[in-house]
Amino acid sequence: MRLKPLAAAMPALALAACVSFGAKVPPTLMSLTPAERLAPGTAMTGTDAQAIAVNLPTAPQSLVGLRVPVQASPTAVAYLKDAQWVEPPARLFRHLLAEVVEARTGRVVPDYRQPALAPATRLDGRLQAFGLDAASSSAVVTFDAVLARTGQDQVRTRRFEARVPVTAIDAANAPAALNQAANQVATEVADWIGR
Repeated sequence: MRLKPLAAAMPALALAACVSFGAKVPPTLMSLTPAERLAPGTAMTGTDAQAIAVNLPTAPQSLVGLRVPVQASPTAVAYLKDAQWVEPPARLFRHLLAEVVEARTGRVVPDYRQPALAPATRLDGRLQAFGLDAASSSAVVTFDAVLARTGQDQVRTRRFEARVPVTAIDAANAPAALNQAANQVATEVADWIGR
């Protein structure tokens, strides 16, 4: 008689051993920190004609998730062990880019999800690379920028790229190098917009 409760609990125990409530979080969660940002308490005003929209860039499938890509060869991509982004790279880069553009140009950069605002200058683009390159032992950020202004027929485009050497392709070296490369690209983009 005492075996019946134990026998009834066995299927539940077996099922519990098979169930996982999410992937194991890696030891390193990576983010980006703007090298230039507005000081706390800074107030800015501007019209739609003066504001800049920094839109969410598109990205290839290798950059859609949270894993950090490593270009293993010209035709092969691997992912960095024990590290991942806190959110997709395109969103992280957009936030950093908006902060740096606002700080360097002195122009208002509203959140791209505010449809009521219609900035006259719009920055779009594609994040082509945002990871590590095994062949050159470097962090690589490549952004194809598209700048358009309301009322103008011309659209300006430019490719920006930064490469920062890393001593090893690992989770310890990747965050600082990718942050430096992203900030370099963001600074160059901000200066290009200001011309």
